[in-house]
Amino acid sequence: MNGSSPLLEVRDVTLNFKNVSALSRVSCTVAKGSITSLIGPNGAGKTSMLNCISGRYTPTKGSISMRGQELGGVPAHRRTKLGLARTFQNIALFRGLSVLDNLMVGRHSRLSYGLLSSIFYLGKARAEEDRHRLRVEEIIDFLNLSPYRHQTAGHLPYGVQKKVELGRALAAEPELLLLDEPMAGMNLEETEDMARFILDINEEWGVTVFLVEHDMGVVMDLSHHVIVLDFGRVLATGTPEAIQSNPKVISAYLGDDDSLFKGR
Repeated sequence: MNGSSPLLEVRDVTLNFKNVSALSRVSCTVAKGSITSLIGPNGAGKTSMLNCISGRYTPTKGSISMRGQELGGVPAHRRTKLGLARTFQNIALFRGLSVLDNLMVGRHSRLSYGLLSSIFYLGKARAEEDRHRLRVEEIIDFLNLSPYRHQTAGHLPYGVQKKVELGRALAAEPELLLLDEPMAGMNLEETEDMARFILDINEEWGVTVFLVEHDMGVVMDLSHHVIVLDFGRVLATGTPEAIQSNPKVISAYLGDDDSLFKGR
């Protein structure tokens, strides 16, 4: 991990919905090259935090910066161009498109040819389309999606759809990848596969990962750093070892049972 300035910095972010406070003065950082996990029970504000970072929500107060660049006022599609991509807790694929076409949609932010070239499919557009297709094919091979390449996404098994969602985010070539419960609803074998993919994305591809996940075994096995939310506030931050032995965290989330923190 890079020990210099953080890749992502969240400063005193507050998010209010009418009279409800989803986040209250949340501050945290994500180091470049790390896998950082955000944990907490349902309603703690985890997805709200990802929505603020990705541009889906606008914080009521506070600031969010990436590589030192303030993201306030930057729309979601432009944040993708800045190197940020995400997956969703509820699968958000184009269900009527093939796996290949879903991943090609993820390349949209990397397109550089103009309208005229696109309409007439001129040389530059054709060459760039080939380049994007090659990148997508690499992702398909990486995620073991080759057997499903031309199948309609909406007809695939749930676990495969989760991998397609991950692949579409990777197709944007993110520097920072936001994962919202990527293992939710998966069986043990699928969970282990997804964990391996996340490790490889981080270690081999050099992508920084900010992960929301309920599976504490996965969190403790994968993470370099853990942030704990409690009713929209930061309760604790630290290494997995420090978090799993923190009395406040154990009391707030797990009662007196720390076995949920144990690895698989």
